[in-house]
Amino acid sequence: MEEKITIKTLKGHNPKIGTREISKLVGVSRNTVKKVLRATESDATEPTEKLNKEIAPYTDYIYEGIMVKKLIGSRILEEIRSKGYTGSSATFYRYTEKIKRPVKKTYERYETGPGEQAQFDWSPYTVVISGKLTKIYVYSYILGYSRYRVYEVSLNERAESAYEAIEQSIKEIGGVVQRIQTDNAKCFVIKATKNSLEWNKMYLNLCAHYSFEPSRSLPRHPWSKGKVENPFYYLENHFIKDNKFDDFNDLVKKIKEFQDKVNNRIHETTQTEPIKLLEEEREHLIKPPHNKYIGIYFQSRKVTADCLISYENSRYSVPHQFACREVWIKASKGYSLEIYSSKNALIATHIISDKKKSVIIDKSHYMTHRVERGNWERLCLSFSELFPAESWFLEKLKTQKKINPAYHLTQILELIKFYSLENLKYSFDMCLQYNSYSYIFVKGILENSKPMLTNESIISSYSLRLPEYKNISRSLIEYAVHLNNPTNLKN
Repeated sequence: MEEKITIKTLKGHNPKIGTREISKLVGVSRNTVKKVLRATESDATEPTEKLNKEIAPYTDYIYEGIMVKKLIGSRILEEIRSKGYTGSSATFYRYTEKIKRPVKKTYERYETGPGEQAQFDWSPYTVVISGKLTKIYVYSYILGYSRYRVYEVSLNERAESAYEAIEQSIKEIGGVVQRIQTDNAKCFVIKATKNSLEWNKMYLNLCAHYSFEPSRSLPRHPWSKGKVENPFYYLENHFIKDNKFDDFNDLVKKIKEFQDKVNNRIHETTQTEPIKLLEEEREHLIKPPHNKYIGIYFQSRKVTADCLISYENSRYSVPHQFACREVWIKASKGYSLEIYSSKNALIATHIISDKKKSVIIDKSHYMTHRVERGNWERLCLSFSELFPAESWFLEKLKTQKKINPAYHLTQILELIKFYSLENLKYSFDMCLQYNSYSYIFVKGILENSKPMLTNESIISSYSLRLPEYKNISRSLIEYAVHLNNPTNLKN
């Protein structure tokens, strides 16, 4: 190796020096010197591919058949053989692969000014959360000028999660760019071809709400949004791999810490920390509106009488003040369910259950409700005193009405004011027959059954509070005296 370097150096510094003199100086044969110099000359020239002599006469015909006529290889091979080709099929197909080989595309680097553009995309990953392999989606929003980025995490890649990630990124940065560059996902573009483009109406509503222009990358043009795609490689290798998380909130907390770390390191292109350039770019951002975007990820629900709403085959509690009212719900990041009042105030938050037909109760939603103040044990004791032989009804009621059995039992005991014990016992037997133990069912049986004699002692103990009757009598003479002056009558 040292002899080759010496030979090349001597020839390079003195092109007129001969091979004989070089061989004497280096101490090698002239043939070795010639071999080294020939290799140097061949390295300096571009290598040329050697064309098979058997296929050479048919190159133009093959090129026209593939690129112009769009013929398949087997047909072209059959035709050139009829014209005299004697080579192998392997030689032919090796040559056609060189013709079909795509030319590597090049592009000019494009930089945007401050506040001009942001790019948005996401990528799926599998991580360990609470000891379980969980699929997550990391959404990345990056400003084109400062390279400042925001990471948002979700457990799904639905349209509402993408819109929420854009909205949260805008809120966190504190401003809106002129346009946001996305790919051709259906949540952004319904139809994406070279000749036609149809934007998703829900996405256009989001654009109108925050006053930015939608922009998309053409299909198979990944370099047009390389600012947002390239950082995913760094995210995967410096954060995702070999990392575990206690729960979803721990994942969100740690990815935000990683976000701060990335935004405070010097960017290779700008040679400046993104956090510093963000201060300069903020002056060119549009101020976002105060109110949230109400769109596809907000849905209305009617709260039931037992203070519950339904979402994806499960039920979630709502503060009792909103019973029988309309509320708005939003699934945030595929992890939590947010419930809003009609005036857009957050009234409840639940972790979305991964089990279908679950009932998620927050006991604080019933704390100030009058039924909650009625102790279940006390109500059961009152019921057993009145109906000692029907204690089985309590267990049936509690099993069927797990959410709030005290409410139903309270209302049933209130019926004693208007119906006899015999009527109620009859209604309990009907409950057993039809396997329904709600207050509404008991009341319906009582309203449609024949009246029975009421128990006077029970009625008196639950009677309505009427004003006391006073036996007052006056003499007729008193009325006669004041007949001409009624205002003087005494009560």
